[in-house]
Parts: sequence; structure tokens; C-alpha cells
Amino acid sequence: MTTEVRVPTLGESVTEATVATWFKKPGEAVAMDEMLCELETDKVTVEVPSPVAGTLSEIVAAEGDTVGVNALLAQIAEGDSAAAAPAKSEAPAKAETKEDAAPAPAAKGDKDVEDAPSAKKLMAEKGLSSDDVSGTGKDGRVMKEDVLNALSAPKAAAAPAAAPRAPVTADDADREERVKMTRLRQTIARRLKEAQNTAAMLTTYNEVDMTAVMDLRNEYKTLFEKKHGVKLGFMSFFTKACVHALKEVPDVNAEIDGDHVVYKNYVHMGVAVGTPTGLVVPVLRNADQMSFADIEKGISELGLKARDGKLSMADMQGGSFTISNGGVYGSLMSSPILNPPQSGILGMHKIQERPMAINGQVVIRPMMYLALSYDHRIVDGKGAVTFLVRVKEALEDPRRLLMDL
Repeated sequence: MTTEVRVPTLGESVTEATVATWFKKPGEAVAMDEMLCELETDKVTVEVPSPVAGTLSEIVAAEGDTVGVNALLAQIAEGDSAAAAPAKSEAPAKAETKEDAAPAPAAKGDKDVEDAPSAKKLMAEKGLSSDDVSGTGKDGRVMKEDVLNALSAPKAAAAPAAAPRAPVTADDADREERVKMTRLRQTIARRLKEAQNTAAMLTTYNEVDMTAVMDLRNEYKTLFEKKHGVKLGFMSFFTKACVHALKEVPDVNAEIDGDHVVYKNYVHMGVAVGTPTGLVVPVLRNADQMSFADIEKGISELGLKARDGKLSMADMQGGSFTISNGGVYGSLMSSPILNPPQSGILGMHKIQERPMAINGQVVIRPMMYLALSYDHRIVDGKGAVTFLVRVKEALEDPRRLLMDL
């Protein structure tokens, strides 16, 4: 008996994935729930387990193939006798989905290329045809994002094509390596550029004396870990300080939707995490309702899931404000880029001892530069500066957090 392995549901708004890695080869035995392959989407990596025990008889979608939801990935011959089944070629044909069932010719204008259902629906609503939209999907398929880009593009002239790469000498070309960008890296590049093109981005800076936080942490870290089972770090202090400041300056926790401003009476804190495959921003939901211990546990769990590639779509969506800690890599000063559609992001940096003038005397203090990048379309300079000052005040005197001052 043969069982089909198909692409699972990838999450809201995600219709395609790339087959990143096959962990098994045709002819190899597989156990139930053993990981067969890894799919890479625009946002997260998805592992596909084996639905049955048996032998992997055929791989239909090879590494590098683009597949849709419910597309056929492989065939598994069930039972012990399956091992005798002949293995198919390891260079299989492309996976088929219900949308890709018809042959897909290379020509963009050929009507046999089936556009994404969501794209067709949106084109019908907006009075567009496939000829009006440049498809970026497989074989020129028009995706929903292509239609949205076409609607938002200026009507006067088409967008200029990317400049060709400058020629290199034959000697240099032999020493270069060309690697296709992963879906995650393409998404990072696109979203960061969109943030620069769309938002009126501005950054304001300040510095904070970390003495009080470091003293408090050193005094209670052992007792904190013993009681709560998690280490007391700096992120809980910064998260609490940002939540405190966002209540006073709600514009930084809002977003623009057309000609409306959406104010959020909650704080879903995005925490930028660097991984081997790129930067991801998992979201700590309802951070404004969490204790120090809850925040530390939540950030630790998200960090582990990010490093192991286990983040789900739900872990990545809905953030209202973001904290990015470049200090862990040694950054002394930077200007973080907004994570759209959010209107603010706080950049933390390296703690460095510096001479400071305090009460007429020069003393050495552990100082950190803070940077707030914000969307000037919604956040005024006064609000941005006020937000950063409130964060500074809360960190330099953590008792303010207890008294809501």
C-alpha cells in the first residue's frame, strides 16, 4: 500500500514553500513521525514528518522546487515488504498542486498558467487582468502580492528594472560563488526596503546608566532563578520599561492603516533574534500583562524555537513594537530599521564603562546607548523623545516601574 506525503498547511497568507532539505533518500526506511524533509516559507521553516512507517519509494519534489499547499512531496510504501520496492529516480519531476495540475508553459502570456485563486479574486474585484500584472510565482503565476504591488505602483511609468551587475574578469569569476537567496533572506530584504520606502523613518538617541539595573540583577539573580527556574536577564527590564513608556506615548504602539491610525490597547512585543538563516522577530504576546519571570520565560522559549527553526506562523505575527539587541554582538551604536507596519523599534547596545560627570565629579559608570527608530508620519519628535526619556528613567531607577511613575 502506498501513502502520499503532501505539503501541510503553511499558515495564513502563505501559499507556497521551497523544498530546502530531504533527510531521507528513495529506498530508505522511515518510521512514523520521522522527519522527511524541511520546507522553507517566506517566514518560517516547516518540517514534514512521515505519516506512516515504511520505505520512501519516491521523491516527487526535489530540493529547490517550489511547491504549493497540499502538493505531492513523496510516496511511501507501507510495511516491511516495502523495502523491496524499486527506488525511483532521485531527480524527480516538479510537484503538482491543484493549481499547477495543468502543464505550465514558459510564456507568461499563455493562459494555461493558472494564477493563484486569491490573486484571481482580487483582480476581478479591481478590474485587472493577468496581462496587467507581472507574476513572480512559479512559471509566471500571478500571486496575490503581485496584484497588490500592481495596484500600489505609480501609473505614470513602470518600475525601473534592477541594474545589471558590473562585469568581472575571468580570473575573479572563477573565485566567486553564486548562491540563490533563501526565501527568508528574500523576505528580509524586501520588507526592510519597503520600510525605508514607505515610512518617514527617523531615529533619536539617548544613553542610560545601567548601574541600578545591574545592581538589582546581581542582588536577586540567584533567588530569582531558584524560585522561577529561569535566569534574570536585562530583557525583562527593557520590556517592562518599554511597556511603561508605551502607555504614556501610545503613538509609538500604533500603526497607520490607509487614512486611519490604529491605536493598540495591548503590547505584543517583538524580540529580534539572529539565527543562522537570518533575522526573525518572534512576538511575546500581551507583554504588558506579564511579570518579570513570565517575560524571561517567554523570551527564552522563543529564542530556543528560533535557533532550532521551530517557530510557527503564530509566533511571528501581530507584533506592535520591537526590541532589537545589537549589544550581544558588540554593537556600540546603530540605527535599527522599522519592522512594518509597526511605528517604533528600540535598539539596545553594548554596555561599556565610560567616565561620566555626576554631581561635579567624574566617575566610571556602565553606560548603554539607546536608539529609537520611529515613523514620523504618526510619531512626532516630542513623542519619540518622551518615550526614550521614560525608558531611560525607568531603567536608571527601576522603582518607578513598581509605582507606575
